[in-house]
Amino acid sequence: MTTPDPSVPLSLTDLAHDSSPGVEAQRAHFLTETVIAWPQDLASPQTPGTNVDVDAGSQGTDDRARSQDADGCRWELWTAPTGGLALADGQVAGGERLGTLTPRERSLTDAELEDRRHLEGFLALELSGVDRPTLEAALTGQLAVAQLRSDRVEVLTGVQIPGVLDALYAEQASVAPLGPRLTADGWEVSLWAPTATRVALQLDGGEHGADSPLPMHRDRAGIWRATGPATGPGSWTDRSYLFEVEVYVPAEDRVLTNLVTDPYSVGLTVDSERSVLVDLTDERWAPPVWEGTPAPRLERPAQQTIYELHVRDFSAGDEALPVELRGTYLAFGHPDSTGTARLRELAQAGLTTLHLLPTYDIATVPELRSRQQQAMIPAGAGPASADQQAAVGEVADQDAYNWGYDPFHYLAPEGSYATEGHQDGGERIAQFRTMVGELHAMGLQVVLDVVFNHTAHDGQHQRSVLDRIVPGYYHRLDLDGVIADSACNSNTATEHAMMRRLMVDAVVLWVRHYRVDGFRFDLMGHHRRQDMVAVREALDALTPEADGVDGTRIYLYGEGWNFGEVADNARFTQATQGQLDGTSIGCFNDRIRDAVHGGSLMDPDPRMNRGFATGLFFTPNELSPDSAEQQRADLLHRTDQIRLSMAGNLKDFELLASTGDTLRGEQLDYNGSPAGFASRPEETVNYVDAHDNETLFDTFVWKLPQDAPMEVRVRLNHLALATVALGQSPAFWASGTDLLRSKSLDTDSYNSGDLVNTIDWTMRDNGFGRGLPSAARNQHLWERQGPMLEDPAKRPTPEQIADSAAMALDLLRLRHSTPLFTLGDAELIHHKVTFPSSGPGATPGLLVMRIDDTAGPDADPALDGLLVVFNSSPEAITEQIDGMAGIDLGLSPIQANGADPVVRETTWDARTGTVGIPAHTVAVLLQHRR
Repeated sequence: MTTPDPSVPLSLTDLAHDSSPGVEAQRAHFLTETVIAWPQDLASPQTPGTNVDVDAGSQGTDDRARSQDADGCRWELWTAPTGGLALADGQVAGGERLGTLTPRERSLTDAELEDRRHLEGFLALELSGVDRPTLEAALTGQLAVAQLRSDRVEVLTGVQIPGVLDALYAEQASVAPLGPRLTADGWEVSLWAPTATRVALQLDGGEHGADSPLPMHRDRAGIWRATGPATGPGSWTDRSYLFEVEVYVPAEDRVLTNLVTDPYSVGLTVDSERSVLVDLTDERWAPPVWEGTPAPRLERPAQQTIYELHVRDFSAGDEALPVELRGTYLAFGHPDSTGTARLRELAQAGLTTLHLLPTYDIATVPELRSRQQQAMIPAGAGPASADQQAAVGEVADQDAYNWGYDPFHYLAPEGSYATEGHQDGGERIAQFRTMVGELHAMGLQVVLDVVFNHTAHDGQHQRSVLDRIVPGYYHRLDLDGVIADSACNSNTATEHAMMRRLMVDAVVLWVRHYRVDGFRFDLMGHHRRQDMVAVREALDALTPEADGVDGTRIYLYGEGWNFGEVADNARFTQATQGQLDGTSIGCFNDRIRDAVHGGSLMDPDPRMNRGFATGLFFTPNELSPDSAEQQRADLLHRTDQIRLSMAGNLKDFELLASTGDTLRGEQLDYNGSPAGFASRPEETVNYVDAHDNETLFDTFVWKLPQDAPMEVRVRLNHLALATVALGQSPAFWASGTDLLRSKSLDTDSYNSGDLVNTIDWTMRDNGFGRGLPSAARNQHLWERQGPMLEDPAKRPTPEQIADSAAMALDLLRLRHSTPLFTLGDAELIHHKVTFPSSGPGATPGLLVMRIDDTAGPDADPALDGLLVVFNSSPEAITEQIDGMAGIDLGLSPIQANGADPVVRETTWDARTGTVGIPAHTVAVLLQHRR
């Protein structure tokens, strides 16, 4: 594209939609009341009257180069209250100059670069002579910086304003009340909208007629407020409302009046069309099972044993339930629910926690069943037919199903999970609380999956909330002022004070007013460590006396992945693996997952790589280029990764590695990164499958030899789950993995409907062979998936599913039969946990973990220790265990009397310290105290 003619007026709206280099909409960054960061390369000498070709990667220069490049330039800050700034004949038109900007001799300070490391190397331009009222007024309109040379404007660019908004308002706004609040004097509704020129409350007429906009009044913190009665004539209680926000929208280059819901909504009407003034302390919304059932308590976070579940997956296919209750909050605890019966079994065996996929208000599902479309599955479609997925795909965006990673309102429950006719206002709140109470009554804590790293929409989209109230503030912008989308949608910026406050306030509300017990943070690495610490501190401040809950017992964990515009701490110190030391906040552990599976989730062909539980080294793999010796070395290394993970994945845990070296956890390699990343065992969450990607059963369909019998698949599924269940960190299972759950090989079932996602708790069917998975995410695999889905030998019988389910209960019983499996303290792990028979001479497929309770403080008065033995090989193994001669051990009674007859063949010779363990088996042997 050619450079624009400077004689042709060019508005910033045009610039915002032009993708050519150097024609950028918001390249300047207003950091404080007096400092604007300016890209160094825009100040490079150039032909007057033209825009500059910008290389965004060449920002770093020293101060001397900076002063030379800036020679001959001057800068001005311009404003236009209603937009319309443009270039004409090399001059700014359509507004007025607010002030001049002077380049500072020194670089941006550390304080100015805090949370903005990507601006390092930018010029610091200082604004002087503009008082606060003038600046605040200017921020309600269009702002632009003009760079001039020889009295001609050569660059005119918009301004990113989150920094200056925080500098002006955050200190006061961060502690002032927001959202709907019931006080002794009645209702108070507050909205932070510092760039708005007018805000009104559009309250429904209730019994008194049509909507009546009420003017709201602004304070110095940029908060607009309105008040009204809570009782009597004209009461606001249970009435719905919207805000009328008159605000300049940079992307539209004009002032708009947006009708928008409250970002702090605690109640909503159907489909979230309006906010509702709900009193969360109203006894109408406090069902007895919730009000009267305390949450189960754990002594230490390491005891967490978590089951991840989607609300619809739980009951949408449960034919024992009335149709109107399927897929709803009220299915939980229902006496006829087959899923409830299984949850009770799991809880009695030792499951501690149910993790619910997003249940806050989401943007994608029609809330009334009468508006939800149904997939018309063709009769007789075969197990590898494309017809099923085509039928689901036709209605995928209008049916009842979505995982829910598309936030709309963070502080209100999702309405599609409430029963028909009960989605409005407090009724969905009461049903959500009923679910929490029923789960607590089963002995299960409740964890909510929360997604603060992005919103479903931004800009002027009908389901955009935050960006229609304070445009350009709540989302993370790139150097051009475009909202980043590395998190799949519109990335939020919790480094900005009021977005961080929204996250903290939401979490606190769910604990105080719904009594949930923990949170799983989606893409947690897109937040700062500091943000997660702020959440932790806010929860720790909650007390039973003041808040009805002990906030110190709330467990936090999340996805500590490192990618996107924030990767490698590019903007701030992230909440990623290895950077949460001392917080007790958990990160998912992909080290154990990949070691058990083989390869990674990014492998182009899932069959290529195998791991500890998928036959690495033991079964031929024509796709692997590695020799037998290389495969042996790979298996031993992956076994080391599992050992470390079972010891809490601690950075400083030492083990004899397959290389022959004694390594600390942070020295053990994981694809070029440290394998160990935790300082406390609860800072790692061990898992081998989750809602993302294939289920564990489907992963094994890919990775095990295609002719592997189902009996072997069942045993290896069990062995894989055991690596998680018998480790020192919190254990995490995807729902149904204990039932050999399949999603018909779907790699990403977020919008694949009930057909693929529903769990059959009756154990008649595990879900395999429900047709080819969705074309959008799987079609490139169909040629290979088809023959697998058509193979009847890969479909387990009800008896095999029941065997798997029973063996999984035994694993839970084992985990919670002794405190030795969940010591909960790094020092105790160092004292007590060892891995004999490891090192370069280790037997492939054998993993032995000893927990010695004669070392260090006594953890279990009934035991002197235990031995866990894994044999992932296809043959029985007899092995003399280092240092164990003369020690009496016996198979745990849980296994001796349990569901697996094969494990009973395990032998122990105390005289020589020799174990005999069958193929594809995990055994726990106890050393009873004399």
